[in-house]
This record gives sequence, C-alpha cells and structure tokens, in this order.
Amino acid sequence: MNYLVYIEHSAENLQFFLWYNDYKQRFMAADTVDLSLASEWTQEMEDETIAKLQKDAAERLRKEPAAADIFKGTDFEKRHEGAIENKDPFGTPPRSAKSEDGHSFVSGAYSVASTQQNRASDAFKQAGVKQPFTIQPFRSEIVRVITTYIGEDAPRQLNLSSRERKVLLTALAYTTHPSAFRSVARVIENTLRRQAHPNFIRWTICNGNPARVFFARGLGVSLIFLSLAAAILLTLSKAGRGYRAIPAIGLVLGISTLIAAYKGMCVVLHGMHHRHIRPWELFADSHAEGELDHHKSSFESFSSSNSYEDEPWVIKYEKRNVVRKVFDREVWIQEPALRTIQDTIFVQSIIGAVIGAGILTAILVAVPAGNFF
Repeated sequence: MNYLVYIEHSAENLQFFLWYNDYKQRFMAADTVDLSLASEWTQEMEDETIAKLQKDAAERLRKEPAAADIFKGTDFEKRHEGAIENKDPFGTPPRSAKSEDGHSFVSGAYSVASTQQNRASDAFKQAGVKQPFTIQPFRSEIVRVITTYIGEDAPRQLNLSSRERKVLLTALAYTTHPSAFRSVARVIENTLRRQAHPNFIRWTICNGNPARVFFARGLGVSLIFLSLAAAILLTLSKAGRGYRAIPAIGLVLGISTLIAAYKGMCVVLHGMHHRHIRPWELFADSHAEGELDHHKSSFESFSSSNSYEDEPWVIKYEKRNVVRKVFDREVWIQEPALRTIQDTIFVQSIIGAVIGAGILTAILVAVPAGNFF
C-alpha cells in the first residue's frame, strides 16, 4: 500500500479491490428478504449495454454536422476571409459560468455543498442512466463507492474509460449485486497482478535510496577505470606479465558493484542484509500520530484522497543534503524471500564481473610489454 501511495500513485486500485472482495463476501453472506431486489447483472446484459453504447456513439457521429457547417457565419469564418475589422485583440470576453480549468463555478460550489446521494445522482445523469431504486440492499454503500471511486471528481477516482464508467453506472442503476462490478474488478485485478505487483517486486529489490544507488554506480565506474589504468601502466612497464593480473581484483569489485547498482542494489548494504529506511519512515518518530492516521486511512475504503504532498516529511526530506541521504538510517531486511532474490542478483553480478574481468585481464596479459619504464 505504501508503494502504491508514495511511488506508483495508484493506491485506489488496491483500495477498491480490497473493498470489492469484502463487499462480495458480505453480500453473499447476507440473509435478508430484500436481497431478491438486487438480481444478478449477467454477461448478456453487459454485452447488450456495450452494444447499445457503441450504436449510440455511431449515431451521434453520423448526425454531427461537418466542421465547415459548424463555423459557418461565425467570426472564425469571417477572420478566415479577412472580413473582420475593428476587433480589439486584447478585449476580454465576459466571464462565463465556467472557470479556466473547464469546471463550472456553480457546479463546483454545488458539488462541495451537495450530499453523496446528490453526487451519485449527478454521476448517473452524466452517464445518461436512469436513477436506481433506493430500496435495494446495500444501496447506501454503493452510493459511497460511486462518489469515492467512480464519479468524475471522486477523491480516489479509478482510471476507467468513458465507456467502462457508463457500463458500470448502468449496472449499478439496475442492481447492487457484486456482479455489477465484474468487468471493472477484472481490469483492476489484472492491473494489480501484471503491473503493480511486478513493479513492486523490482522496487523492493532496491536496498538503497536513489542517492546511495547513484553513489554505488559512481564507485563502480571509478574502480573499473582505476583498475584499467593500473593494468595499462603495468603493461607499458617492464613488470612481469603476472603483475598485470593484480588489477583484476579491482575490476571484479567495480563490475560487480556496477551490475548490482544497475538493479538498484548496494553491495555494501546487501552484505549486511540491510536496506535504507524509506523517506516516509524517516520522520515517523516526530510525527508518529500523523503517520499512523495516514496509514490507517489508506486502508479505509471510504477515506479521503491519497495525496501526501502536505505531509511534513516531504519538505524535510527535500531539504536533507545528499551526504545524509547516501548514509541514511538502515534497517534489517526481515523478508526471507527478498533476501533470497537479492542473494541471487549478487551472485549473478559476481559471475558477470568475473567473466568480464577475466576477458579484460587476458587481453592485457597477452599484449607484449612496452618496457618504457
């Protein structure tokens, strides 16, 4: 959850998925008479709804006038013909009911003052869907879901296309049965499994913060160049061929450090099985209550948005100098599976470094001595 909130900025997917699974269990376990009012939303109903939306969209495109007809007789056409005269280019048009970002001042004030029921009704109206029956079971919770995850200005708005949103609202207007969320839940689950979770695994492999990883890369490159420089000097000197193999130690260290840093790992931290504390964890002691409240709210199904820009640690971490970031506080990696993955990457980097250093050393040893000094 912390990764989705602070790194990928898509925590609403997991929050909705957790709510959906809990809602499905509660709905199926409910034993009330009014459950018969919430019949199942079948796949055939969904297919019919999608086909109707496609037909309506095609009909609208067919009836829309051509672009030339839209601008006929307007100032745009006159300007194109050079017929506009005495127009003030700096004239300010009268203020309309919409703000610069396209949102209506009236609707904005209305949405703030309106209740969740009114906002859900607005969502149904915008989708061109009839208002649902309010006597269905769990209808109040569905209203909260619409205003939290589905509506246009929802605080945790899901990344749904216009068609997906209309199909979902059509299903929710018909029933409160969990089957209404079938397609959306499938899309969200695929996103979590195939995108968010693999990205999360790659992120957890990184045991150092960006400053430490950059430092490790610079250290690896420096070791490689210094070792190559030493090997070249030994080749140009009168020293025996065996001495040219000594810089291979530095090459192995440099190449392995560079390969591990490419994966986001610091070999020094890995040797101790440590990782850097995340930025939002660094100042948890001084703001323990606030951090705890935010952590709890991220697991609540109907809380506020997932924005964290106003949290105190953001500004404090930005003001932290680079040296302190490189040597930030460390903690022991407790997850055995994660340590196993990091061990595998470390072994792979060592094997790659030995092969690379062996090839370079073999070339330098085979070159005739320069005997310059």
